Amino acid sequence: MATSGPTRNEADYLAHIQRLVNENPDVKRWHIVADNLNTHCSESLVRFVAAESNCHLELGVKGLCGILESMPSRAAFLSDPTHRIVFYYTPKHASWLNQIEIWFSILARKLLKKGSFISVDDLRNKVMRFITDYNATMAKPFKWTYGGKALSV
Repeated sequence: MATSGPTRNEADYLAHIQRLVNENPDVKRWHIVADNLNTHCSESLVRFVAAESNCHLELGVKGLCGILESMPSRAAFLSDPTHRIVFYYTPKHASWLNQIEIWFSILARKLLKKGSFISVDDLRNKVMRFITDYNATMAKPFKWTYGGKALSV
């Protein structure tokens, strides 16, 4: 599911996750891979995941105590495999693991690099159309080829 907007703040990310969950009510457990952007460990996201997971813990106070105290404590809570929505965070400085970075590279090469856009709305419409076309014609499951052997230095 793609969303588009003029900002990428805590409220935007929460709305994206809420829309994803609400539009797919039959999904029993969500597994979401995210990078370490601070909006991916926000207070509002923790509260949403707690509510969706019927978690009745005292969450604490952001910046002071409890689960909401810090980004690491919020990320640990959001990564709990017993929750209905489970987040997996890519390691810092490991963008090669981040599949969305690879996809953005495809978007840039196939649409943006040679594109011509007359307005922000035109850009948004062409990007959304590209996403629809890509998903219908080019998308395929990622095949991990690394065999787990030690890398040579």
